[in-house]
Amino acid sequence: MFGKSQKKNVQQLKGFWVLALPMLLAISCGVYNFTGGDVGTATSFQVSYFQNYATQSPGSIFDPGLDREFTLSLQDVILNQTNLDLVSSNGDLLYEGEIVEYRISPMTATAEQRAAQNRLTMSVNVRFFNKTKEEADFERRFSFFFDYDANAQLSSVRDEAHEAIFERINQDIFNESLANW
Repeated sequence: MFGKSQKKNVQQLKGFWVLALPMLLAISCGVYNFTGGDVGTATSFQVSYFQNYATQSPGSIFDPGLDREFTLSLQDVILNQTNLDLVSSNGDLLYEGEIVEYRISPMTATAEQRAAQNRLTMSVNVRFFNKTKEEADFERRFSFFFDYDANAQLSSVRDEAHEAIFERINQDIFNESLANW
């Protein structure tokens, strides 16, 4: 069979290929980006503070801190799905806008004509500017909702609702601005 030095050489060779093979594949095939994010020549991005103007819309409710939470969640999505640097000014990519709707509406009724389910809806108006590719600029409204039991208070489902709504809206914003499908 093998001697001690031969076993050691075989182990070293295996270790080399475990490290070298993925690097060779990445170099030869190019590294695949699973998010589909196409940042072009941009190196930085800026997310301006999204003011909450939802209370100016009839039927909307006020949620203190919503604007800060949403702004930070959008920054996190872009940081996690690109290699761009977050800057406070003069970014190659600029996201700005405002929260324009945040309301609760009854959705389904029971036999007693009471709401069985409520829907929290949030809409955000976004302006996107790309200094490296101006034809990609846009202004668009993004919206999503979260349904919950009518017997529950919003405060008891708020975190879950915000997570679901923010995730969908932010992914839609990301796809519109950077996904190259």
